[in-house]
Amino acid sequence: MDQTLHALGVLFLKALPTFFLVLLLHFYLKRMFFAPLQRALKAREEATAGARKLADQALATAERRAAEYDAALRAARAELIREQEQKRNQWRAESATAASEARQSAHAAVKQARLEIAAEADTARQTLAAESQSLADDIARSILERRAN
Repeated sequence: MDQTLHALGVLFLKALPTFFLVLLLHFYLKRMFFAPLQRALKAREEATAGARKLADQALATAERRAAEYDAALRAARAELIREQEQKRNQWRAESATAASEARQSAHAAVKQARLEIAAEADTARQTLAAESQSLADDIARSILERRAN
């Protein structure tokens, strides 16, 4: 057993320089490789988070502007519809006024035509009355002359 312990001691002494070399390599790599790598990853994460924050802000701004644009568009459409409706109402009123004027003009024309027809009828009655009296006299004369002959 002594020999085994002695052999282990010798092995341990031979392994000590390797152990210290590995330990030294560990601290060297930690300081020279992993620390800068951690700093770079941290900076990258901060930059990414900043970029995400800026992107979120830009997206929020874009959404706000899109909402404002939609609201302005809806307002413009409502205004256009209101103006169109106002114009239609104006046209309807003008059309109703023109139709009323046309009706009044037609009634006036009909009334004037009735008056003219009545006047012509009176003139025709008077003419017929005068002619009928003249014809009656002629007929009576003609009959009396035939009887007298």
